[in-house]
Amino acid sequence: MPKLITLFSAPKPFTDPHINLIQRNAIQSWLHLGDEVEVFLVGDEAGLAEVAREYGIVQLAAVKRNDQGTPLVSSIFELAREASQAPLLAYVNGDIILLPDFGQAAQSITTQCERFLAISQRWDLAIKTPLDFSAGWEQRLKAEVSRRGRLHPPAGSDVFLFPRAEFVKIPDFAIGRAGWDNWMIYHASQQGITVIDATPSLTVIHQDHDYSHLPGGKPHYNLEESEHNLSLAGGMRSMYYILDSHFQLKDGRLKRPPLTLLRFLRKIELWLLPPEEQRHGWRWWLARRFRRARRFRME
Repeated sequence: MPKLITLFSAPKPFTDPHINLIQRNAIQSWLHLGDEVEVFLVGDEAGLAEVAREYGIVQLAAVKRNDQGTPLVSSIFELAREASQAPLLAYVNGDIILLPDFGQAAQSITTQCERFLAISQRWDLAIKTPLDFSAGWEQRLKAEVSRRGRLHPPAGSDVFLFPRAEFVKIPDFAIGRAGWDNWMIYHASQQGITVIDATPSLTVIHQDHDYSHLPGGKPHYNLEESEHNLSLAGGMRSMYYILDSHFQLKDGRLKRPPLTLLRFLRKIELWLLPPEEQRHGWRWWLARRFRRARRFRME
């Protein structure tokens, strides 16, 4: 029988020891999500085929790339959709640990909403050793998040859950660069797809890492490919993020999100996007939002 969710990812090369460690941690967490979830790894980065064989995971190697060799989001999603029979698809970044509450949240959402995009804030956590996935692993990890984790500002998304009929046409964004995740939320809003912030119901864990895997060791929003992503997305007005969600998933129910100060400021910003935001570049835009998000945290 088809699975409920096809979870797919396009990991980085496994050549860096720390990237290798955190991606293996992430992949094993996905494999512990339950029998209703299957996992696909997309691409042919160094070490990926070996990891896929080791864990018995389907590899979709024939991904299309841009002229700099970066896999394209459009191709990643197309390959996963073609290979899957599941009613739900979920893209997740390769350094993200998910807990079994992911499947529970998916079940709750599907009983209440037909067309949706579910996203979530993440918890940043430094992990430098292989995780122990013996019994009770999720409780131990939640305790570590409570003790050492840092809730990331509501800018940028690492997990996207949606019905397979959605997001069939995606621009040729470069994966791992800024902007395409914002476009996903914008596109959903423009197409009448309900955007759900599942933060209150999910524990999404991002394992800390540096940017040595990127050209020049620069953060992804400082790269030319991010500027190109922004252009493909349609500019600053297409840069939506978690604060633009329509509902939150809390206690198993979809509810309107509370109007926090940060959400209120975001609404004003959308109504009155000033001309200078259109003149400035991507780095100015992103830095401004991170400064604001650090000052005003969601309640």
